[in-house]
Amino acid sequence: MSSLPWSRWLGGLLIALALCAGSQAQHAAATRIVLGKVLNHQDAPVPGAVVYLTNARSRAIRTYIVKEDGTYRFPGLASNTDYELYALRGDKRSDTKTVSQFDDREQVNLNLKIDTR
Repeated sequence: MSSLPWSRWLGGLLIALALCAGSQAQHAAATRIVLGKVLNHQDAPVPGAVVYLTNARSRAIRTYIVKEDGTYRFPGLASNTDYELYALRGDKRSDTKTVSQFDDREQVNLNLKIDTR
């Protein structure tokens, strides 16, 4: 029979389980935000452009209509997933940018350029 009383052994087990559960919950809840501006080649904002963000794993697409100052934001993105994004205004499109799951930044700033000429 063990020299530890059952109550101490059980208490230690409960503490260990709580620590493991907290660690897993923190890892599962890791999110990031992707934000930036949509600009023309003179670095002026392109209001009304639409930014498309594609989850590379599920292929789900989110969109954001750019504000007057050219800004967009996609909060609450899973940090363990790759994303692709580009901006579109009329028939003009920016280059596609990639946010890698291996990029450990919680906030990723990406400016997208559209040739509006």
